[in-house]
Amino acid sequence: MTAFRISEAAPLLGVSDDTLRRWIDSGQLASARDSAGRIVVEGADLATHLRDSAHGPHDPVQRASSARNRFVGIVTNVIADTVMAQVELQCGPHRVVSLMSSEAVRDLGLEVGSLATAVVKSTTVIVETAKES
Repeated sequence: MTAFRISEAAPLLGVSDDTLRRWIDSGQLASARDSAGRIVVEGADLATHLRDSAHGPHDPVQRASSARNRFVGIVTNVIADTVMAQVELQCGPHRVVSLMSSEAVRDLGLEVGSLATAVVKSTTVIVETAKES
């Protein structure tokens, strides 16, 4: 089973090493010691914690949808010509870029600083892992 040292797990959780140590000390996250005596978090425990604590900002669009990948964020850039536009959103630590018609940008009132939700529905998702040495 995969185990992550504190310095590896903390960035995955978006917290500092010290915060992760406090979570471990308070029992919010299980830990163990590796063969060198270092504190580690098992990958399965890390995955459970990430899943259970995952909650983004409130999604302002209240509707039913089959799309489960919804990222609420702020529009950080809009580049538009007469026909097409590129809209960038910062959704927490994630940068999401959408290509759409300039008409859609106008209809949605998208401009830098606008609150928006990026909805991603894809049949192709690529998953990568580190190359084993």
